[in-house]
Amino acid sequence: MEITQRTDQQRSAEQRRHELLEAADRVVLRDGPGASMNAIAAEAGITKPILYRHFGDKGGLYAALAKRHTDALLASLRAALDAPAERRERVESTLDTYLAAIEARPQVYRFLMHPSEAASSGEGGGEGFDVGLHSVPLLRRMGEELAEVIEERVDLGPESAELARVWGHGIVGMMHAAGDWWLGERPCPRAQLVRSLADLLWGRLAAAGNRAGGPGF
Repeated sequence: MEITQRTDQQRSAEQRRHELLEAADRVVLRDGPGASMNAIAAEAGITKPILYRHFGDKGGLYAALAKRHTDALLASLRAALDAPAERRERVESTLDTYLAAIEARPQVYRFLMHPSEAASSGEGGGEGFDVGLHSVPLLRRMGEELAEVIEERVDLGPESAELARVWGHGIVGMMHAAGDWWLGERPCPRAQLVRSLADLLWGRLAAAGNRAGGPGF
């Protein structure tokens, strides 16, 4: 009986946490980097202390939102890499998946990656998030994930593990910098940017063979 009660309580807490993250997402989609704990609590119909009880502090809530969106993005990128297509097509599809994600939810992207003017100037009474200040761990995680994919699929020679990490972090850095510039200025269509970035990557990728026994790339 006690085990059943604990399980029910855990499920209830997980469901409540999910509902609070959904409310936080709605506020971030509306307010971007200007999202606040007060606004999220109001959106969820609760008091701020209850929000703190579930996430510890605004840093804990930011981390939970960051994990939620990074998990979803990585799943989409892996699906693009696993698609039954030629290597060049999968490279372009992966780049396009990333750019499409930040284009579809620019407020979420700015919340995760860009400090707001209010946060950087210290305005807002301390209620705002330190948005954008935690972007490095997110990019590092994406770089390591991509490095694993490259190492398991592509034969890069005797220093494959080290080179895969160089490529993984380099590609993520390129996607982030180019995507950030493109999202802000929109200098060209997304498809054109995808082709240009794929051209930049293609030389060594085209020449590298598949790793023996791996899923192939």
